[in-house]
Amino acid sequence: MKYDLCVIGGGPGGYVAAIRAAQLGAKVVLVEKENVGGTCLNWGCIPTKTLIASTSLLADMKNAADFGLRVDGEVGYDFTKMMERKDTIVAQLVKGIGFLLKKNKVDLVQGKGRLFGDGKVEVQGDEGIQMIEADHVVIASGSEAALIRALNYNGDTVITSKEALHLTEVPESLLVIGGGVIGCEFAMIFAELGTKVTIVEALDRVLPMVDAELSKRMKMVLKKRKMTLHTGKMIKEVTDVEGGIRATLEDGSTIEAQKALISIGRTFNTEGLGLEEAGVKLGERGEILVDEYLATSAQGVYAIGDVTNKIQLAHVASAQGIVCVENLFGDGEKSAMSYDVVPNCIFTNPEIASVGLTEEQAAEKGVETKVGKFPFQALGKAMAIGHTDGFVKIITDASDDRIIGVHVMGPHATDLIAEGALAMQHGLTAGQLAKTIHAHPTLSESFMEAAEAVHGLSVHS
Repeated sequence: MKYDLCVIGGGPGGYVAAIRAAQLGAKVVLVEKENVGGTCLNWGCIPTKTLIASTSLLADMKNAADFGLRVDGEVGYDFTKMMERKDTIVAQLVKGIGFLLKKNKVDLVQGKGRLFGDGKVEVQGDEGIQMIEADHVVIASGSEAALIRALNYNGDTVITSKEALHLTEVPESLLVIGGGVIGCEFAMIFAELGTKVTIVEALDRVLPMVDAELSKRMKMVLKKRKMTLHTGKMIKEVTDVEGGIRATLEDGSTIEAQKALISIGRTFNTEGLGLEEAGVKLGERGEILVDEYLATSAQGVYAIGDVTNKIQLAHVASAQGIVCVENLFGDGEKSAMSYDVVPNCIFTNPEIASVGLTEEQAAEKGVETKVGKFPFQALGKAMAIGHTDGFVKIITDASDDRIIGVHVMGPHATDLIAEGALAMQHGLTAGQLAKTIHAHPTLSESFMEAAEAVHGLSVHS
């Protein structure tokens, strides 16, 4: 079978690259060993956000009386139905991707792909081994949860996010190892369902990758939700005990829980791809090295998504896929991949979203800044919907007023951040954003007010 393009991996990078290449007239085959949609759709973004939607609604129902609503009886939940709803949504979206591939005449081959040299890809599947020949190959093999032997992962009492999404019962207690994005999201899901949650984070704060002020506020929120936090501490080992696990910290203290969730990062899926034989160079962490056009060191071989270790987000993988194949099959000017404006979203409650530099990062770069903030507690729409925790922070370059960072904690932060990304993408200043009329009453007014606050002119703050 001869193709213009063979894509290995059907996640948000791979299937988007395959479809876009087909839209540009290429003959494309997509090789996927499991379900199309990858980790994001099957075991990550979509299933977790579906569960978060359930627990967020549950939290709102508990406060129904504040809205003048009467809920007769105790507010509860059916965990089995929550999980069934999650599975139904995932299955529907997987089916939708299959339809899009078929519609765009992309051939889908089930199996594990391996570079075989000279533009050939060997696919080993349930029906044996077949050989695919293509002018170009894009590797989009993704990543998986990082594991440490001392943590004693077994898929039962010590689990990753993948097993957490297939639990049949809500654990009475849960130790979350790692206070990053995945850890905090799962902590909130289970805490809302009544689980006693303990978070252990090796660094000095939870969500260490976000703006320090947002991280501090999230620490307060987690404690308010009656979670126990241990920051700046390492777990030495995890052992099975009757009724669950016991974690021993480096200081000798112990924590017991029914289950432990490992959320300490991700490793790259490069094993068994034939990369070394094909001349594809890897980095120090095992990632595939690519240039600004997503090309690897091997002629005709490209890589996109988590496996490149640029920014491990689904939308970055999709953007890389589009840049890569448009350069290969488009008739326009060749473009390089840029990572300057990438929104990052955390679906805790309240949500957190950011784009661009934090104040700390700007200081490290020697950039003098001016900052404007506006709290949701001063916003009419936020008060009306009963979600006033958090704020919008806009960071500008003091020399020209250009927006270089936007950070949001609050209701629908993950939707609102698009305005910050658009402003940064087009080099807008805080003054220009402030002069843009925002509808009232809306949550987006917080951006206008924060932009005004950069110059001390916020009317409602």
